[in-house]
Order: sequence, then structure tokens, then C-alpha cells
Amino acid sequence: MTVIRSKQNPIISPQDVSASNNEWEVIGVFNAGVTKYKDEVILMLRVAERPINDNPDIYLTPFYEASSNRMTIRTIAKTPECDFSDVRVIKTPEKNYLTSISHLRVARSSDGIRFKIDDKPTILPGTMYESYGIEDPRITRIEDTYYMTYSAISEYGICTGMMTTKDFVTFYREGNVFHPDNKDVVLFPRQVRGKYYALHRPSCSHYGKPEMWIAESSDLRQWGNHRHLANVREGYWDDGRIGASAIPFEIEEGWLEIYHGANKDNHYCLGALLLDKNEPWKVIARSETPFMQPEEVFEVEGFFGNVIFPCGVLVENDIVKIYYGASDTCVGYAETSLDHIRANLQVQSANRPTMR
Repeated sequence: MTVIRSKQNPIISPQDVSASNNEWEVIGVFNAGVTKYKDEVILMLRVAERPINDNPDIYLTPFYEASSNRMTIRTIAKTPECDFSDVRVIKTPEKNYLTSISHLRVARSSDGIRFKIDDKPTILPGTMYESYGIEDPRITRIEDTYYMTYSAISEYGICTGMMTTKDFVTFYREGNVFHPDNKDVVLFPRQVRGKYYALHRPSCSHYGKPEMWIAESSDLRQWGNHRHLANVREGYWDDGRIGASAIPFEIEEGWLEIYHGANKDNHYCLGALLLDKNEPWKVIARSETPFMQPEEVFEVEGFFGNVIFPCGVLVENDIVKIYYGASDTCVGYAETSLDHIRANLQVQSANRPTMR
């Protein structure tokens, strides 16, 4: 079995989601966290929207104003002093802004393909650290509580926030668990030798690169003992950046982490890491080539093309069910076998990636 995409793809598109109000439009629904709750598949969708704008000479950039607890719109003229080369970001001499703002919205399904999407936002930006939006949730169930990490975007940088829920109706903000700039945080679903573990991706400094780290905690809120886990690989498919995608899950050989990697041209694909079951900071094996990459039109073309980006998978009867964002526009669904991913792995020498 290779990768089999759903014939219904994309399974969720922007036209399937209602905007927050009549003066806004949804431009993307993607990068959904996924889990099972009772008999349903739950997707926590990232919904990106923006004010409707009929004036070609300006941008309308939305943001959440925490002091007044309301959404606000800033007008930015299209002048030579501003950089509009990235469709996601407006760079002005003063600061950077996003061209849209994201909130989170629950979708439910009994068959994992056809989803009923909530009519209104489930979670809107709600703190000063979320003024540019909340993005890319990951959901880990630990006992009877669901822990959701997400990127909180603001002028202060990208923090990782956390919320908890037991029913996907009531959510509790637990604060920022990783300081800026840090994202792609996923929590392991159980303790390992008395510690909780999380994968994360700090921002790169003058010396470092956007690579994967691992941290540990006794309470899921205070994190320390940060260790470098996996690096980008020059000349490989993931030589630009890497980050955790799915919640790590256990197989016989260890912890399997499905991660995203991008090359220097921002072409996003999927690979896997096999981590030691008792010492998860050790990489046993890693994908030499991606086991899934953008191929279909909706994966290649869109708001930000050539991107497949999952924030979670479900594993049932050795089948890996992948819900992924495509081109920062819509949600796709695909299945593959554990054996297919295993065959894609290569044992690493001294727990470090082989370099060309």
C-alpha cells in the first residue's frame, strides 16, 4: 500500500465554512488537529479569514485588540516602502502584519470523511499574544483530558499556547507553554519513565536553523531539559526547515513521528522519525525521501502552493489516516500503511541523520 488519497478530496474547502461576519471572507481552512471523541472524528480547523476589500490600492489587515476585546482592521497603502512578496505577510518599515487572521473551529464526523462544521468560531483570539491569530492546533489525549497546543501570533512573536477540554464544548486556556519564537509543538500521549515529552521547533538564530528539539515536563506546563533532536539536511528534501506534524504514536519499534519538511523553495512534504521508546530524544531511523509530497492540483496550487501539512493523524488497524492542509487553502485526506512508512525509514548512524 502506498499513499491513497480520498476521491472526495479536498474534503473541506473555504466555501464549506461560514465567515465570522458578513463583511469578512474565508480564504483558507486547513492544518486541522485531529482526534477521536466518543464515536466521532473531531477536526479542530484552522480558519483563515479577512475583511472583504474592493480597493486594489490598499490592504486591510485584521487583528485582535486585546484592550477592547474586539477585532480591528488596519488599512495599509500599497507603497514601495512595503514588501508584499509573500502573500501571507505584509512587511512595513515599522512592523510586519498578516494578510488574514485565523481562528479555530470544530468539525465532527461519524465516517471521517463527511464533516459537520460549526456555524460559528469555536475559539477566537482572546489574549494580547493572539492578536494576529491562533493557528495550527495539535490535540493529544492523556487519560480523559484533551490537551491542544497551538501557535499564538502577535507583534511579540510566535508563542505556543495550550488549551484543555474534556468535551470539545468548553475550553480552558492554560497560557503560553513555550515562549517566542517557537511552534510545531506536539505532546506525547503518555509519560515516558515518569516524564512528559514534547517536540518543538524554536526559531533560528544567527547560528541555528529551523530544526526539531525535544523537551520534558512533570506537569505538561513547565518545560525544560531542551535537547536538539533532528536537523535539516543539505541536499535533501528537508534542507530548508523541519517540524513536528502529528502527535507521536507508539509502534513495536518505538515512537513514530510524522513530520513535515520543506526544501529551500518552500516545497512541503512528509517524512517520519522513529524515536527510541524509552529514550525519545534518540533518533533510531528517519525518512531518506518523503513518503508523501504535493501531487494533486489542490496541493500544488492555492493560497501558498506546493504544501501538504498535517497537524494530526489517526492510526487504526495499522492504517495511518492523514488529515492535512493543502496549499494553505483546504483539507485533504489520505491513507497509508505503517509498513509503507516503515519501508521509508533508514536506520541512523549514532542516532544522527546521515549527511550527503
